Amino acid sequence: MTGIVYPEALDGRRASVTRPEPPRFLDAPLVFDDRGRAARADDEGHVRDLIRAVLFTEPGERPNRPEFGCALKTMVFLPNSDALAAATRALVHVALQEWLALEILVEAVDVQAVESELRITIVYQRRADGSRHRDVIATRAGTGG
Repeated sequence: MTGIVYPEALDGRRASVTRPEPPRFLDAPLVFDDRGRAARADDEGHVRDLIRAVLFTEPGERPNRPEFGCALKTMVFLPNSDALAAATRALVHVALQEWLALEILVEAVDVQAVESELRITIVYQRRADGSRHRDVIATRAGTGG
């Protein structure tokens, strides 16, 4: 557990008391907690927020970084098929490797076309602590061109 270590107890002995650090990141999208403050995300939540930011930001959407993002939203208007799923798999994998290489190691991306949805399963390892995670994101796909 990370935290602030207090080196001395009141009686002069060394103490190993730690207090957990508060989350360092704002939750995305911005929401408010029950106290009316901006909600915060822990490290795992922050990485999930980063993945969603990459996937749901269109290239050209950010003026100071026009190449950032993934064209996932354009897939909504394409006919849902296995070919769409394969193209989406490659698109997602490349975008995550390009933009989040310092945060995660992408182990697998699986995309399934299920009725009017694309279900994207991302298996990744966090570089900070080596923990493995599985995240499922569903986005609606079009039914006709």
